[in-house]
Amino acid sequence: MAYRLHQLAQYVRGWMGYFGISQYYRPIPEVDEWLRRRVRMCYWKQWRRARTKVRHLLALGTDLRSAIRTALSRKGYWHRACTLATRVGMTNEWLKQQGLISIRALWMKALGYA
Repeated sequence: MAYRLHQLAQYVRGWMGYFGISQYYRPIPEVDEWLRRRVRMCYWKQWRRARTKVRHLLALGTDLRSAIRTALSRKGYWHRACTLATRVGMTNEWLKQQGLISIRALWMKALGYA
């Protein structure tokens, strides 16, 4: 996963180098939100078994009941990446520590707001 996040960071930096000069802010939060959900989905897929998913969610701070309910859910990966249990466990701060860069932060930096 570290390699995937490294490659994603390179791509996002290049993308922001090209589109970052735009003054149009509206799609930036939506793209940033979509990217975080996609990374959560990749982690969810990587953990594979329900027991592993529960163990990781508990380690990240999700309560037992919602971790078990989410891990045993028959919904798809994309749906479960947006559940309360995954968002509580895999917070934006945790994703940042893992190496995910924020498109919004890069955009603000490019325009000199941050």
